[in-house]
Amino acid sequence: QVQLVESGGGLVQPGGSLRLSCAASGFTFNEYHMVWFRQAPGKEREFVAAIGNLGISLRHDKSVRGRFTISRDNGKNTAYLEMNSLQPEDTAVYFCNAARRWSEIATAKNFETWGQGTQVTVSS
Repeated sequence: QVQLVESGGGLVQPGGSLRLSCAASGFTFNEYHMVWFRQAPGKEREFVAAIGNLGISLRHDKSVRGRFTISRDNGKNTAYLEMNSLQPEDTAVYFCNAARRWSEIATAKNFETWGQGTQVTVSS
C-alpha cells in the first residue's frame, strides 16, 4: 500500500526558509520519480518540482526556480523540498507524490493517491 507522509511545514516570515520532507513506503522508491505539488485556498493543485528516480533529472516550476530545490535520499526512501526566500504567494498545502513516467509529473490528475500534505504559511 502506497503511503506518502509530508512534514516540515509551518509559519515563516517572508524571506525565510523551510525544508519539507516526504517519507514514502509501500513501493520501490528508487523506481519512481518524486514530485511536489501545492494547493493554495481556492486554487487548483499545481506542480512545484520533480526529481528523477536516480536523482539526476530535475524540473522546477518557473515560479520557484532559483528559490526551491528538490532532492531525494533513496537510502531513506525520502524526498525533500528546500524552500528559500519564501514569499506570501508560496502559502499553500504542499503534497508529494510518486510517478512511474516522467511525462506524468506535472499534472495532478495523473495521481490517484495523496498524503495529507503539510501546511506552509508565509506571513509577517
